[in-house]
Amino acid sequence: MTLTKQFIDLSHTVEHGLITYRGLPPPVICDFLSREQSKEHYAPGTEFQIGKIEMVANTGTYLDSPFHRFADGSDLSQLELTSLADLEGIVIRHDQTQGRKIGAAAFAGVDVGGKAVLVQTGWDAHWKTEKYFDGHPFLNQEAAQLLAANQAALVGIDSYNIDDTAALNRPAHTILLGAGIPIVEHMCNLRQLPAGNFKFFAVPVKVKGFGTFPVRAFGIVKRSV
Repeated sequence: MTLTKQFIDLSHTVEHGLITYRGLPPPVICDFLSREQSKEHYAPGTEFQIGKIEMVANTGTYLDSPFHRFADGSDLSQLELTSLADLEGIVIRHDQTQGRKIGAAAFAGVDVGGKAVLVQTGWDAHWKTEKYFDGHPFLNQEAAQLLAANQAALVGIDSYNIDDTAALNRPAHTILLGAGIPIVEHMCNLRQLPAGNFKFFAVPVKVKGFGTFPVRAFGIVKRSV
């Protein structure tokens, strides 16, 4: 018996015109230098494409750093890689029939300390539909307080927002980012992960003065073959 590594992609694809969050503009993706144009600069048969993208930071599957919420919080360039990569991961599965609100009871008895805590709601099934924007599951204030008090390393969710968007004070963002805990929103494929015993990665570009940026989030699961 041997162990193999399975990589599970937990990110949505960013594409031209994608609406991630209602009210924010979609990305514009195009050529800065097309292959045809590049022929003027290189030897015959040698071509390159240089792409150009214009987008807001909250596009696709993205990570929030404390600077997203707090002016004196750590921005993307200040996050330690140990808070973003090679994290022990656990998945908390929420049954949508139990309502939208995910409370502290969902995490009762779970050791979240130092772990990437990923909340599977199944809301990613509505990605790129109008239903995705309304009625999404979210963490309530008590859940965020429990995760912060027990020193989760990172919290992710496959929903439209980790907060109820009707709550303009955004308690989950405020509590988690206030405790220095990065947040990953708009995840997908969490159902493919086991409840635990996997590694999690979600590393954004190292941008100074930015609080949020898309990530290629993924999990690594070791399986016996």
